[in-house]
Amino acid sequence: MSCAQTFHDYAFRSLGYGERLLPRSDFTLCEQFTLIGSGLVWNIYFGVLALFFGFFLATAVAVARDSRLLAVRKPAEWFIFVFRGSPLFIQFFLAYQAFVLLPRNGIELNLVFTQITADTHLLTRAWAGALIVLFLNPAAYSGEIFYGALRSVPKGDLEAADAYGMAGWTRFRRIVWPTMLRLAWPAYTNEAIFLFHATTLVFFSGFPAWQQKGDALYYANYFADKTFNPFIPYPIVAFYFILVTLAIVGLFGLINRRLNRHLPAENRPRLRVRPQVIR
Repeated sequence: MSCAQTFHDYAFRSLGYGERLLPRSDFTLCEQFTLIGSGLVWNIYFGVLALFFGFFLATAVAVARDSRLLAVRKPAEWFIFVFRGSPLFIQFFLAYQAFVLLPRNGIELNLVFTQITADTHLLTRAWAGALIVLFLNPAAYSGEIFYGALRSVPKGDLEAADAYGMAGWTRFRRIVWPTMLRLAWPAYTNEAIFLFHATTLVFFSGFPAWQQKGDALYYANYFADKTFNPFIPYPIVAFYFILVTLAIVGLFGLINRRLNRHLPAENRPRLRVRPQVIR
């Protein structure tokens, strides 16, 4: 089988298109690259959704934590403390218990999110739980980053806004929020990279693949089990995630330049990627 035919058969297999059966023997390098790349679509899907919705939750958490009202500030502080203080792996396992094992024992969680995903057939109940964890955990870390940036907004900017007669939502939208993003963006870029890397934990945390339509690590593990050689499929996964990381750095770098376009070129902060070895 040619590499072009392999790509045609397996490029979108993780989404349910193409060849239904996985190759059984005589695995080629092209098959491994194609299937693992096909599974990467799910990792990107999880990462993009969690990053998009988590950004707004992180902003809300940061604003709530900076509030003077105790009833608003304390829930935000406890949200950050719980999700930052407990291991991400444990959060995955708890979500698996809540979304998969409890319904098997007759305890149904009537959540709108799981009902929507079940109706659209985009995710299993288990993967919906994994997506919620990926949404909440990085939002807690990002909320702490945004909170620090919010507290670092120069007082001169706020005084200038007051002098122009800005107050409330107008001041936040035009002065506080853009400045907060500008200060927090380098650290938030690292958090976005970690989020995409954390999507590989969906496989290890006990969330099963749906009809053999798994993520990148699912297919890498399949090839490693069949060939007893982990030194080919797992480096392929690492290679794909390096490409994803480079794409994130490039995209967030463009956004960073946009946020700092008003500053002189020599004063614009540059993104520095610092991989988080320990979470």
